[in-house]
Amino acid sequence: MIATILLSFGVIFLAELGDKSQLMALTFALRYRWWVVLIGISVASVAVNLIAAGVGHFLGTALPANAIAVVTALTLLAVGLWTLRDALGPAEDAEDTPPPSTRNAFLVVISAFMLAELGDRTMFAAAALASNNGWLAVWIGSAAGMVAAGGLAILVGKLAGKHLPERGIAFTSGLLFLFFAAKTTLDAFVPSLGGWGSTGLALLAPAVVGLGIGAWRFFRPRAATVEADAADQSVKALP
Repeated sequence: MIATILLSFGVIFLAELGDKSQLMALTFALRYRWWVVLIGISVASVAVNLIAAGVGHFLGTALPANAIAVVTALTLLAVGLWTLRDALGPAEDAEDTPPPSTRNAFLVVISAFMLAELGDRTMFAAAALASNNGWLAVWIGSAAGMVAAGGLAILVGKLAGKHLPERGIAFTSGLLFLFFAAKTTLDAFVPSLGGWGSTGLALLAPAVVGLGIGAWRFFRPRAATVEADAADQSVKALP
């Protein structure tokens, strides 16, 4: 049993390195308290790997990956847009707005992480391990490996967050979630692109949105100045 736990731990930990779930953990760590993110990831990892071990050992079938991918992409898109809205709000509003509650942050982390992991390669890896090994050992090892990878990402996120502005972190986080949403959709419905192909196309989503927001913020002050000048001229023209 110990050998199976260690095998599962190693396989899932290595599979998680650089995966979108680890990047999500890093992104959440930039925005929320580290212990909230770690607990959320731990709960999600236990649940997802229990499903994977059960499917692999007792059923030997996979979950509907495409349907899960759609729900996951929509969830990540919603979180990304919500984060961008907060980042682009007025500075005085941002100062007066309290940080998200622990409960809300926990729910966001656990729901997004679970949906991202369902149907992911690490879940299929855990299911494959459980089809030939004891499901309990695979469950324990896989969950531990996923939490360890997430913990490493959280550590990196907290270290980086100490040297970055809060608004910049929020803006980057929102764009990252848009990238995750696009890549999840492409991986599910256009698997022929491969990892690098889907990554390249998925980068277009945050790039286009980021450029659009940059252009909007650049031209908005000019438009406001023109309107103010026109209003002044109208006032001066009055008898």
